[in-house]
Amino acid sequence: MSIEGMSRRLFFTRSAGAALVTPLFWTAAMRAAMPQPAAATAIEKDLDAYIVDYMRTMNAPGMALGLTDSSQVLRTAGYGFADVDKRIAVNERHLFQIGSISKSFVALVLLQMRDEGKLDLRTPVLDYLPELPIDARFGPITIHHLLTHTSGLPNNLGVFLGDPEARLVQGFQPGEHFHYCNTGFTILGLLAEKLDSRPWRECVLARILTPLEMTETVAVISTASRDRAAVGYQPFWDDQVYPRQGRLSPAPNLVMDDTAGCIASTPGDMARYGRMLLNRGQGPHKRIVSEQSFALMSTPQIKAPEFSDTASYGYGIAVDTLDGHKILRHTGGMVAFASSIHVDLDGGVAAFASINAMQGYRPTAVTEYAVRLLGAEREAKTLPAAPAIANPLEADNAADYAGTFADGNGQKLEFAVEGKQLFLADEGNRIPLQHTHGDNFISTIEGVLANHTFIFGRAPVDSPKSGTQPASVSAAASGDSHKQPGPVVEVSYGPEWYMNPKYSGPRSFTAPKEYAALAGRYRSESPWGGDALAYVLKGQLMLDGNRLHRIGEWLFRVGDEEWMPDTAEFLCIFEGKPRILRIAGMDLWRVEIG
Repeated sequence: MSIEGMSRRLFFTRSAGAALVTPLFWTAAMRAAMPQPAAATAIEKDLDAYIVDYMRTMNAPGMALGLTDSSQVLRTAGYGFADVDKRIAVNERHLFQIGSISKSFVALVLLQMRDEGKLDLRTPVLDYLPELPIDARFGPITIHHLLTHTSGLPNNLGVFLGDPEARLVQGFQPGEHFHYCNTGFTILGLLAEKLDSRPWRECVLARILTPLEMTETVAVISTASRDRAAVGYQPFWDDQVYPRQGRLSPAPNLVMDDTAGCIASTPGDMARYGRMLLNRGQGPHKRIVSEQSFALMSTPQIKAPEFSDTASYGYGIAVDTLDGHKILRHTGGMVAFASSIHVDLDGGVAAFASINAMQGYRPTAVTEYAVRLLGAEREAKTLPAAPAIANPLEADNAADYAGTFADGNGQKLEFAVEGKQLFLADEGNRIPLQHTHGDNFISTIEGVLANHTFIFGRAPVDSPKSGTQPASVSAAASGDSHKQPGPVVEVSYGPEWYMNPKYSGPRSFTAPKEYAALAGRYRSESPWGGDALAYVLKGQLMLDGNRLHRIGEWLFRVGDEEWMPDTAEFLCIFEGKPRILRIAGMDLWRVEIG
């Protein structure tokens, strides 16, 4: 709905009582009482001060930190709360879920098997696992392709779908593109189990955890280790946009043995893991993998812009540069945890950090700053200044979006700017907007205009006064970040579309009539599920801000790249409406709740 259609009473009540521009956890009193470790060195003091500010700004309940060099663990520390309600401080023995950092463990296990002559990285995986439900229409998928996210498979959560006839369908020739693929590492875990003739938990325990003396780490996430784990948090409203200082709630128990991200560990154990990587595969008593296999793991195989502009991907880990040094890095995102690891191979230092909440970011800035501090100390250089922590309520180009936008029926949205902050204005009242990325902003008031993102659209660079790009595609998001962006000419909020006077493109659009029946809210109660909103915008079918491209009767490709293998499929048409939406292999059911 437009702001003019919003209940005035609702607006005044919620904006007065539920505005989330003040930190939820880290009020002044909470910050003063925040549990944190004692700092003994200049580095520790600098890093701790940064982490405290980072957690406050990013609304992180708790954090675990592990630092190491190539010979010993330098520091393990906890910050904030493992349990907010009970005010239990994070300690060094709390388990944090490391998410996709688990993929490097999978890679090491398979490289061990390569060293043992049990595995050929260039052999098609179907030669080892012929019953996999894969449609490899673009070419055979090798172990190398799976380890480097270049298989062409969709990024599903799991391999086996509810429909026994369903297949994982390739979208491009293996090796042609980098497309992050959890499915591939799930398959690699199945391969490890087959070649080792034992379950993953036993395999990784014997091959990695025990040799590295990672005695507190669990190979799979289960309720058995719940009492050792920090409480994980997720957005309280899982069907609304989440502002940085939004309300959080404890996440439900998670049981997971999927090798794409099933390990939970402590900061001390992850420091031991980082030390093995610094020593290029050498553990405290023996090598984990041969020098040759570690070289394969740490060699850039394909560009991986998802990690950074300079990053590539090796085997189960990203390969990048920092201050002229070669580093290995990865992040991990779970339902209620987010993690990061940086391993400076040239500088001989490594850092791991994890927070017990999922809010769309990873603590990469913390691990990067930590290795830069440690590296500067080792090289007797001036310690680097703490990196700036971006205020999500500020955007350097906030003025670009100010002005009045109107739809075809005369309804208007007015955006005002104050300094670097953008507001949605309404009769003297203002909703602060949070900048998420590119030309996208969200409401910071709980329950008010919280269904969708405000997505601004710009005129094409070569035609400053035209307005032919959908409002769902910004200049920043469309890949032209190195060109001078065109002026902002339109904004969308879900299916609603508004223009300013600079817009001169088409104003009417025609969509296939059946698209109206596909529009609606779909929901899964899986921990990984939540809500998805399908709607029609400017004649195109959209799914939570992403364009859907029709490739079958009810089958759509998610995203604009023609090779993208990820799909959304509308199923079980009943009384003209689909009752199930299958996204990345997960089924969401249509719900009519207003």
